[in-house]
Amino acid sequence: MSSEDRVDFLIIGAGFSGLVAAERLSNAGFRCVVVDKRSHLGGNAHDRIDGAGVLVHAYGPHYFRSNSRRVVDYLSRFTSWQDADYRIKSYTDGRYWSFPVNLNTFEELTGHAATTAEFEAWLAEHREAVEEPRNSEEIIVSQVGWELYRKFYEGYTQKQWNRHPRELDKSVCGRIPIRTNRDDRYLSEEFQALPREGYTRMFERMLDASPGVELQLGVDFKEARQRWRHRHLIFTGPVDEYFGHRFGALPYRSLRFENESFTAAELKARAPIAGKAGFWQPVVQVNYPDAEVPMTRIVEIKHVTGQAIDATTIVREYPAGWTPGAEPFYPVPAPDAKELYLRYAVLAAAEANVSFIGRLATYRYYNMDQVTGMALAEAGRLISRYSSSTHD
Repeated sequence: MSSEDRVDFLIIGAGFSGLVAAERLSNAGFRCVVVDKRSHLGGNAHDRIDGAGVLVHAYGPHYFRSNSRRVVDYLSRFTSWQDADYRIKSYTDGRYWSFPVNLNTFEELTGHAATTAEFEAWLAEHREAVEEPRNSEEIIVSQVGWELYRKFYEGYTQKQWNRHPRELDKSVCGRIPIRTNRDDRYLSEEFQALPREGYTRMFERMLDASPGVELQLGVDFKEARQRWRHRHLIFTGPVDEYFGHRFGALPYRSLRFENESFTAAELKARAPIAGKAGFWQPVVQVNYPDAEVPMTRIVEIKHVTGQAIDATTIVREYPAGWTPGAEPFYPVPAPDAKELYLRYAVLAAAEANVSFIGRLATYRYYNMDQVTGMALAEAGRLISRYSSSTHD
């Protein structure tokens, strides 16, 4: 093993967690190698220009939002921002519905104008009395009752997770806002925007600002560990994979995507979308909650990227089962999965000179700003720990 193979930090995964940690550590004077088994950087946040010239998110939509000024200020070193209006609708019963549930949804349901007071009275009459909701079914019926739950939540959730909402943690459906005013925004964070030139360009600039970082793509964890001698390992992959699935594989959900592009002429030939010339659907995301429809949503990311182009691309998203070796997208938020993860968490806590950060390594759904904050915090801790010692 040559001196060239000696590094301070070996970082597994070139997504948000790995690249943010690498940037901070390298600018503190440490040498880092970042590896990723994929052929591109950015992890699931990777975006690219497709054959139609449209900027698309390769692994499903990544709606950046945050209430953390620290995280926004940090990422703003590497990108300017395109303000994004993340509005979605739900398509069921042969029509589009305002979603998340709000006063507009109630008016669509009743067929007449209504006030917030009237909607609140209707909810009070229809919601179920559940003192302490234990799962996703109970959290929703305790807020809106059975009719809206069955229309918008039950089928969609069961398709997405291949489990009934009553088998899933209440956070799955509970994180979706329910409003009695006309606020139909999908998200409520103060800052909502996308990197103006895309996530991939932001990550490239992050690497440009990281003088001591070497990026190696197409390299898996096993090869990297053998190739580079390191003082500390930062692991952002699946925690059960790190331990060779000692207790069995943790359950994940995967996704399958079908992209379809349309020229300006094809869009013009379609029924017009009011105020949305050059688009295929009325908003960035349309949910399909009906159980008999195999896809969960259609995303047309051009609505929020600000890209000025006549063509457009839609992405139909289908939930998929997962087996070891397939691409894991979402940890399954269910009691049995949590119990299994906690066994791996005990092992992780006992590992010397190893940091586990990110969604997969901590087996928890985090937004991108939360992952960024986690990486910043861990990098700060490691800088303090290793700065007082002599580098190899």
